[in-house]
Amino acid sequence: MILASKSFVRAVAQAGALMASAAVLAFAAAAAAASPALTLTPAPAQAQLGQGTFALTARTRIFVAKGDVEAKGVAHQLSDLILRARGLKLAVVEGPRPAGEAGVVLARGDVADSAEAYALDIGPTGVIVTAAKRAGLFYGAVSVWQLAVQDAAKGPAQLPAVSIDDSPRFVWRGFMLDSARHFQKVETIRAIIDAMAVHKLNVLHWHLVDDQGWRLEIKKYPKLTSEGAWRVPAGAAGRDPKTGKPIRYGGFYTQDQVRDLVAYAAARGITVVPEIEMPGHALAPLVAYPQYGMTPNPPRESMGDWGVFPYLYNTDDQTFAFLNDVLDEVMDLFPSEYIHVGGDEAVKDQWKASPAIQARIAQLGVKDEHGLQSWFIQRAEKHINARGRRMIGWDEILEGGLAPNATVMSWRGIDGAVAAASQGHDAVLAPDSTLYMDRRQSASADEPPGRLKIVSLKDVYDFDAAPAALTQAQRAHILGLQATAFTEHMRTDERLQKMTFPRLVAVAENGWTPAAQHDWNSFAARLPAEMARLDALGVAHDTVPYEPQATLTPAEGGKVSVVLASGLGLGEIRYTADGAVPTTASPLYDAPLGVAPGKTIRARTFLDGQGFGRVRDYPVSLLAANTRDSRQLEVCGNGINLSLEDDAPVTGQRAVFAVDLMNPCWVWKGADLSSALKLTARIGQVPFNFQIGADKAKIPLRTPATPAGELEVRLDGCAGEVVAAIPLGAAARGPGLGAVSGVLPPRGGRHDLCLTFTARSVEPTLVLDRVTLTPAKN
Repeated sequence: MILASKSFVRAVAQAGALMASAAVLAFAAAAAAASPALTLTPAPAQAQLGQGTFALTARTRIFVAKGDVEAKGVAHQLSDLILRARGLKLAVVEGPRPAGEAGVVLARGDVADSAEAYALDIGPTGVIVTAAKRAGLFYGAVSVWQLAVQDAAKGPAQLPAVSIDDSPRFVWRGFMLDSARHFQKVETIRAIIDAMAVHKLNVLHWHLVDDQGWRLEIKKYPKLTSEGAWRVPAGAAGRDPKTGKPIRYGGFYTQDQVRDLVAYAAARGITVVPEIEMPGHALAPLVAYPQYGMTPNPPRESMGDWGVFPYLYNTDDQTFAFLNDVLDEVMDLFPSEYIHVGGDEAVKDQWKASPAIQARIAQLGVKDEHGLQSWFIQRAEKHINARGRRMIGWDEILEGGLAPNATVMSWRGIDGAVAAASQGHDAVLAPDSTLYMDRRQSASADEPPGRLKIVSLKDVYDFDAAPAALTQAQRAHILGLQATAFTEHMRTDERLQKMTFPRLVAVAENGWTPAAQHDWNSFAARLPAEMARLDALGVAHDTVPYEPQATLTPAEGGKVSVVLASGLGLGEIRYTADGAVPTTASPLYDAPLGVAPGKTIRARTFLDGQGFGRVRDYPVSLLAANTRDSRQLEVCGNGINLSLEDDAPVTGQRAVFAVDLMNPCWVWKGADLSSALKLTARIGQVPFNFQIGADKAKIPLRTPATPAGELEVRLDGCAGEVVAAIPLGAAARGPGLGAVSGVLPPRGGRHDLCLTFTARSVEPTLVLDRVTLTPAKN
């Protein structure tokens, strides 16, 4: 086994870079000070740039001590990663590095008091990673890989001379993957694990069960997957357009697949924590085994809905026998210290209405249904503890009294973490306001479907993982933080990845890097390298927030005003109007452009002289200048604001609509009604597959005057004068998109237009795709 002190390692690694001459030393110090910042992400705890570089080539070898199986495994992982990214296959050698050979050494040695800590020393004569434990060796190795992958180039790489001492800020640096709402391919999960690992994330919280599907094979209860893993999607997407027959959607992971994924993750320093929901979010298992629920016939058709469901487990002993059997198989598959039991959003209506449950409450002497849930969770915890494991649940497990040994995952802000820490319990921060990945990343209409609220990359980066609301003693109970990807609106694996990355990289830096070294400008400067790394791993990521977005409006003289801006405002925008690809020599955008119709503006963001994101093309026309996508209009309320995908049963691109489901209306701000206008609207429909209980009755319904309803246009507010009521006719029949048009009379000057639909029901919900205003012909 190779043993070395950090001081000795550094002396060896930097020997080729240091000279005895004081003048040379002064020159080296000046050069180091002028060197660019490291592109490592997460930023290391301590780093000191040196002089020179290490040349990584196909002849470079990786050395480990004879008999060190763990180090040898890490060495092969590093070799494989470099092969994937740069096409270089580095040989792995057991034994000492020959004198004079510039190679990579993975060594055991004393570092910081953490199993994940490492030291990394790079100089012209070699690279040495030092760690006491396998996790530290792995994290040192992926830091080497990151320094070798700073762009998309293949072949040899120059690694900067540097000395690093690194260890994590938090022990829990996680990501929750929801496979219940939408099922992901095993290959996709492996790719996500790869991306997590190279950014030093160490917990994959796997949400395997919910109302929409049961995704884990349980040998003792096969109907959990034969029945509970499949559903019919709501609306037109749930029917074969040729036959009209239902389309079955779903899938599950076999126990062999799970074992392979758990082992794959463990080899990359990641613990997989399974989640088995109880007592709510249980429709899928209760469809399979209704005897464990509160109703004899749970509605299978509701498995295609989203929202908060009323279906709960009952509290009979046979139900706990079932859950204990399930948990036993789960714990046999997942060796994680923690087992997640959910506990969130358990609507108590069924319990309140049940005489048997009320008798149970009286028998147990608990206060109410919240107390009963606490008893339920504590009973599950006893079984988990008996297997030597610990229970974790969402912050609702605090209600009615927290289980004795429970850890709380705080999603409704940080209050749950504060409450748990105040009671001496550990907590993980996962607030939906900032760390839920189903929020869109910019205002662009090009963003994938999801919740309309914007949570940008910078918002995630700026999240305070040790908030001031916690005392110093309470902060000691914060294990770390976690991003959460609930996938209701992430229908494809690619969308899941794009909604997750690069925001998960910001979570990684929050979890690893000391708070004093958080620096948005530094993080942003490293993003081009990060994009290259994600590309090398084959992980899709959202580039839209970096890219120029164009807003077109009519201008004087028949021209069109083109305003360019990016969601994050990073770098500079360069553009062309002659069809050429923008370069750093192209005109710099600094003010709105007046462009003649027929031209195409091509634009790209550049960060530190590098192209950042895609080249975007914007054909300029008066029609485009007078058109607004629904996501460019203003939704009227702040109820359930979503960017929803059209449900038409097509395999290609589908329309995406912005809508507040609690008040479906849209506002065009400042329309010029100096003369009559023709309004043309493209409309679609979405199924109202949302479980929102009594709130559904609060959605306003406007009585239609024609069989298919109308598009109503009101002036200066949604209670204003109706200036047009355009019959929908066949356009409202769906599936897919239809178009209607009508004339708006002149009203002098500019006015806000409120657009709503009349309808007798919210099923389906009519939605705007886009609106165009053009001069009305006489």
